[in-house]
Amino acid sequence: MIRVVVADDQALVRAGVRMMLEAAGGIEVCGEAADGAEAVRLAERHRPDVVLMDLRMPRVDGLEATRRILAAQPSARIVVLTTFSEDENLYAALGAGALGFLVKDDPPARMVESVRRAATGDPPLAPSVLRRVVERALAAERQAAPLPPGLTEREAQVLTLVGVGLSNAEIADRLHVGVTTVKSHVAALIDKLELRNRTQAAVMAHRFGLVDTGFKPVAPARSDREGGM
Repeated sequence: MIRVVVADDQALVRAGVRMMLEAAGGIEVCGEAADGAEAVRLAERHRPDVVLMDLRMPRVDGLEATRRILAAQPSARIVVLTTFSEDENLYAALGAGALGFLVKDDPPARMVESVRRAATGDPPLAPSVLRRVVERALAAERQAAPLPPGLTEREAQVLTLVGVGLSNAEIADRLHVGVTTVKSHVAALIDKLELRNRTQAAVMAHRFGLVDTGFKPVAPARSDREGGM
């Protein structure tokens, strides 16, 4: 059972999200918060698998609540709920460690799928949104950063495909390995790069020059690296 906390200042939105998620089966809304301060308390009390976080709330907004939750629980999986895909605070929340985002008028099936993906650490970000996140993150940079020598060749391959925007299942299919193996590689590279989540890993793939501006993979230079498959 996937346990979810829903944070939104509108009771009607919270009720609608609860109904959609619980009707799908396998998901339980274990807490509802009307502001960011309450969201922080509920996240601490319930330790949910996923927090759905509205950004525009009274007292403590969703951005600050995201920061506080991740400071206390670095592995927390926070998905931003927004009505604006271009909301400036959205990018700040992703930069603070939020896993991804959902637009409130997304179809119910997408919301359910996104929560299930988020519970496994797979960010609910459409490729077009991932592209904008990466472009904003790299806007001030002039050249690629060197790839850390501690990554294995296989981890670099997985990191590249994360940067392209593929899901774990799509990466597994591309590399002819199991999904569990891909998850292990993703977890290892996130740990080695000292990142919070997969979205930040996607940004780093571009920062290392593993993915070009057209979101196509660039083969890593094997001569500069150690590690095998």
